[in-house]
Amino acid sequence: MQHSIRPLTVALNANGRYGFRSSEFSVDHLIVGAGVVGLAIAQKLCEKFPSKSTFIVERNARAGEEISSRNSEVIHSGLYYPPDSLKTRLCIRGRDLLYQRCEANNIPYRKTGKLVVATREQLPYIQNLHKKAQRLEWPAFTPPAQTSAPALPTKLISGEEAREMEPDLSPDIAGALWSPETGIVDSHSLMENLEKDILESENGELAYATQVVRVDPTEGHKEDGWLVQTVTGNGGEHEADAIHARTLINASGLSGPFVLNSILPPKQRIPMLYARGSYVSYKGPGISGVSHLIYPCPETGPNAHAFQSLGTHLTLDLNGKVRFGPDLEWISPPNDDPQHIDFWKKHLVPDDSRTEEMHRAVTKYLPNVVREGLQLDYVGVRPKLGPPGSGFQDFVFRKDFSSSGAAKGKGPMISLLGIESPGLTSSLAVAEYVVEELM
Repeated sequence: MQHSIRPLTVALNANGRYGFRSSEFSVDHLIVGAGVVGLAIAQKLCEKFPSKSTFIVERNARAGEEISSRNSEVIHSGLYYPPDSLKTRLCIRGRDLLYQRCEANNIPYRKTGKLVVATREQLPYIQNLHKKAQRLEWPAFTPPAQTSAPALPTKLISGEEAREMEPDLSPDIAGALWSPETGIVDSHSLMENLEKDILESENGELAYATQVVRVDPTEGHKEDGWLVQTVTGNGGEHEADAIHARTLINASGLSGPFVLNSILPPKQRIPMLYARGSYVSYKGPGISGVSHLIYPCPETGPNAHAFQSLGTHLTLDLNGKVRFGPDLEWISPPNDDPQHIDFWKKHLVPDDSRTEEMHRAVTKYLPNVVREGLQLDYVGVRPKLGPPGSGFQDFVFRKDFSSSGAAKGKGPMISLLGIESPGLTSSLAVAEYVVEELM
């Protein structure tokens, strides 16, 4: 229920465990978080500024252990969001950059296409999506040669045509929107490819199992920027390293607000909310020969959540495995205590409490899917900037400066907040946006 959703509004080092320390060395760019977005930014920086030092620190032992490895691995086409939003712009640009990178680097992917299926009363929803898609313009940085084609090609088809493509669709499906630019990608291979580029660059470095524990503006320092303390492994306070970052990029996903909140007054701190999404795999009748992604229309009635979840949809992986998900379940920390920053990890264990509801949702468009064929698969957690019912929440990119750098616009801290779906699709475009426009 909405009234039970509690945000978490805490800051890094809120308990004061780590005292101030002067920096031991300087780097040009320090990225916090080696999810797919952090890796993409680091790779872009290494490519554009090969003579400058680019460090990326990640608290987990491997890349993409949090949001980036717990999603649908869908390459979205850019269909659902307001035309003037960053989500639309970066999704469309990121979609094309992602396909290009996959082709150039042999990263496994498949352009499957997607059907957004609608019952008769839902037809206005897909008709409006189609109209919006027809009006979309190409985003910044698109090569001129590409702009003669539609930015987001879509086609309205009848229920009969949809069943020709996917015979197991319900007879209640009266129409569908065909989106040929949707696809799937091996996100782990993508991250490995970005890692490889960073490590093979002249001045790029990756540090895993390394946690940022304190951030301070460089007041009185000879250079603008930020003093960032990190701890590797399970080290204590005496083992913290202090780094001077001329530019700090906070791409830490679920931890993004906590890093930013550490430099903000308590009354200005940003609350974070969390939504859990469960996925189930499926083997059984009702999906014979399925070859496209199938999405229901998001809820458009009194419980509308079109901007918070795209419904329990059917996705495929590159081996043909069928999954349904994610659903949407809001979760809350036990209280607003700094020790509960990672409370969401307890919610990553799949359980059967959502499977019955997911089965009911799926059988509205694939009626012959049987409950017995659904098996628990995995769970992901999404960062939310607004509570249930708050409407569309765009990606947020925020720049902060130490007082010494503010007047000159130097030494920024760039924080990326609320980077949920379509974050994977948008990752390369997010990197382009940060490096080309925000720095």
